[in-house]
Amino acid sequence: MTNNELTVHPLDQAVALKALDQGRWQGTTSQAYANMVGPFGGTTGATLLQGVLSHEELLGEPVSLTVNFAAPVADGNFEVVARPLRTNRNSQHWWAEMVQDGQVVAFATVVTARRRDTWEQTEAAFPDVPLASDLPIFSKKSVPPWTRNYDMRFVDGELMEAPDQDHPSRSRVWMRDQPPRPLDYVSLSALCDAFFPRIYVRRPKLVPIGTVSLTTYFHTNGEQLASAGTEHVLGIARANHFGKGFFDQSAEVWSRAGGLLATTHQVVYFKE
Repeated sequence: MTNNELTVHPLDQAVALKALDQGRWQGTTSQAYANMVGPFGGTTGATLLQGVLSHEELLGEPVSLTVNFAAPVADGNFEVVARPLRTNRNSQHWWAEMVQDGQVVAFATVVTARRRDTWEQTEAAFPDVPLASDLPIFSKKSVPPWTRNYDMRFVDGELMEAPDQDHPSRSRVWMRDQPPRPLDYVSLSALCDAFFPRIYVRRPKLVPIGTVSLTTYFHTNGEQLASAGTEHVLGIARANHFGKGFFDQSAEVWSRAGGLLATTHQVVYFKE
């Protein structure tokens, strides 16, 4: 490993793209973010977002990211293709694909925009919880490799524990990249998929699962993200329904200062 590689954060290595021509890049999956099958979905989504953010026609900053996981991503090389579908005065709509062996394995729609100062109000409430520094670091034993890239400190709803009677699928957890990395849209998008599947909290039993579609809404601008630095962010995740082979889960991500950074919603396949 070269000295330059030693200074690059594992996440930046995982989402690194080499330009092939306009709107097309090559990347390689990272073993550091390996999941039970293929790579961690958070890095797949972050890589597609990276393609949009790397495009020379980019307008503004991310507002939303929807990733659909069409097939398992195989270890090795892939291509990312991104193109703007429509550009308005202050907003832009994007299509991005991840391709392996000529087949689309994941695709995303992204909305970017020039953000303006407007009236602002957050109806969701930041909870009264212990600080990250007052909680133990989550043990990484018997969990996929990607979890080693996150410092997680659970307030409640830890993986494979007996569910809480009042909030059976809820988890509240402080999270940050490990090693610490300044927060930006790429790392925030990956963090939004760092919540363990709710079925493993609601009913602590290992069954095959896979995210089908994940949407993240960004409620902050780049300057506000930068102000969060390398501090932990608070994630709150819960499910709404399990049944007929699928469940959904919703989550919020808050800065330590109590600002709502992102909300996310995904639907997940499971098999008995």
